[in-house]
Amino acid sequence: MPNVFKYDFIKEAEKRFGNLKKLPQSLSLFDLPNEIARIYIRYSKVHGGNKSFYGLRDEDLKQLEGFNSFICFVWDTQKEPLFIPFSEFEDIFQELTPASDGQYKLQIYHQPDQNELYIAKAGRFNVESFFGWKYFEEKIDTSQIEKIPDFSHSQIQTLIGTIGINKGFDIWIPLIDRNKLDWNISKRFDCVNDLPTRYEKIRGIIKEIDVIWIKRGSSDLQAMFEVEHSTPIYSGLLRFNDLHLLEPNLKPRFSITSNYLRKALFLRQVNRPTFKSSGLSELCNFLEYKDVFSWFNRTRDKI
Repeated sequence: MPNVFKYDFIKEAEKRFGNLKKLPQSLSLFDLPNEIARIYIRYSKVHGGNKSFYGLRDEDLKQLEGFNSFICFVWDTQKEPLFIPFSEFEDIFQELTPASDGQYKLQIYHQPDQNELYIAKAGRFNVESFFGWKYFEEKIDTSQIEKIPDFSHSQIQTLIGTIGINKGFDIWIPLIDRNKLDWNISKRFDCVNDLPTRYEKIRGIIKEIDVIWIKRGSSDLQAMFEVEHSTPIYSGLLRFNDLHLLEPNLKPRFSITSNYLRKALFLRQVNRPTFKSSGLSELCNFLEYKDVFSWFNRTRDKI
């Protein structure tokens, strides 16, 4: 790890929390004062295709277990550090086998509208809600923990639509759902009245997608979200798979959005042979309701 990036990160952490304590037998594991949190710092420069590459040592991850732990991803063009709560992904790593060098291989895809974490042999995950020192401070201060409301399907559509608006996209939500959007949790926004004509071949499929972000002033579909509140996750994956097979050059970010109890089900389903064969397993990520809420608050704060 280039010393300048690790040094700058540690310097900022100590400015905010006090001296860090380095754990033995690791160059990247640290405890914050009074053991309020344990952090695992990983650095990569951004490579071609706007991707950064990371290896997580199995022996280091074992030292995160049982603590309020975070994997801190740093890269050279970064504006805010990324703090991934280890508890959110601990079950996933336990199901995987590290590579021959004892490391789990990860990538972060840096896109203008969202960043995605890719874990080899597991899948993609939206990580937009995990950015910034403010987020980290709230996670280690129990008095600042944000209570997550019990959201409905329509409320999640409202939040995702608002995030898209805040990021400068046009929004498509199915006509039948628009009168159910909850304007008590968000400012009202307008949806586009029709889908771009270039997608006539797949119109019957995409018009049913719960939320679509469309690049403003163009016909480019940037991101698609299926909110699987009570419906089977498999049905959303099939819809995405149909789109991918019919229009293989259409490569928006596909997201299955649901509550945390369904993450394990998503991982089992997306890694079925049919989705691995088509390539969807490499394109589709999972986004939890609580992360939608945090992402919504983060984009709202920047306006």
